Amino acid sequence: MSTLSTIHPRLALFGAEQRSPNLPVCDHYAGIEARMRKSLALQADMASQTEGRAVFDVTLDLEDGAPVGGEHEQALLVAELLNSAANACGRVGARVHAPSHPRFEDDIHTLIQQAGPRLAYLMVPKVAGEEEAKRAVEAIKAARLKHGVGHIVPVHVLIETHQALQEVAAIAALPGVESLSFGLMDFVSEHRGAIPASAMSAQGQFHHPLVLRAKLEIAAACHAARITPSHCVVTEFRDARALGVAAERASRELGYTRMWSIHPDQIPVIVDAFAPVAAEVDDAVAILSAAQQAHWAPTSYRSVLQDRASYRHYWHVLERAWLTGQPLPAEIEAAFFG
Repeated sequence: MSTLSTIHPRLALFGAEQRSPNLPVCDHYAGIEARMRKSLALQADMASQTEGRAVFDVTLDLEDGAPVGGEHEQALLVAELLNSAANACGRVGARVHAPSHPRFEDDIHTLIQQAGPRLAYLMVPKVAGEEEAKRAVEAIKAARLKHGVGHIVPVHVLIETHQALQEVAAIAALPGVESLSFGLMDFVSEHRGAIPASAMSAQGQFHHPLVLRAKLEIAAACHAARITPSHCVVTEFRDARALGVAAERASRELGYTRMWSIHPDQIPVIVDAFAPVAAEVDDAVAILSAAQQAHWAPTSYRSVLQDRASYRHYWHVLERAWLTGQPLPAEIEAAFFG
């Protein structure tokens, strides 16, 4: 019997269990028109190397990208880009203003009315806690229903206040929330100088205990709710080595499966850091192929027992390899991801 014609790993290992979203590992932000267009072009170019699959998302920014007094025009521009041929991969979202901002309602109604079917997600920043996050999710759903948009728009939430962190598990569990991100700089500022500025640096953010605690709580809440934890920015955007170290620590030590980029040069560094190494991929291919041949009964690999618990781990390794465009055996790719 062919090892690749039997039950698919997703069904064998997870059944009807809710699965985490397979979001690209990098979320790239751009708010100025020229940079937004450049980001979309880069996304399409990199996708051409992975059969049209985006290896990073683009988030078009209404919050920091809009000039004061030009917020509605920024929303119209973002809607235009969402609807354009430049959105070639269907993996473009937008960051709107905070729910407490007077432009929040206009942001969501403009984007959903003008480009709702093309929105991959909406990022909501600076939520004050669970209740405000819930109201934001409900407002986005209401806008979608009002404008007759059948496409469900997932919500990403930015955790950057004390109360939001205190209620992070409840926020992560809200229906409609797909991902939580950590807002490092605003979180540090919320401490009114009690945390030094060095805690916002590429290295310092992994050493200050209050910042590290916040990162861990966000990641744990996301995994418990089966949504995606997204790591914060590294502002030293010219320092590829510092970025690479930070991205590897976020992925391998803190459990993050996605990370923000604020400069195009950061994208390949983040994608590479979040990709499994070749040896991990080789192990995953061998273990899952043997497991499928054994109809998911226990097997042995290099004299180590493997069963469904470890099979689930190696399936996630294989998915991450596919998401980051790592080479996979043609037979495996066709059978598992075709």
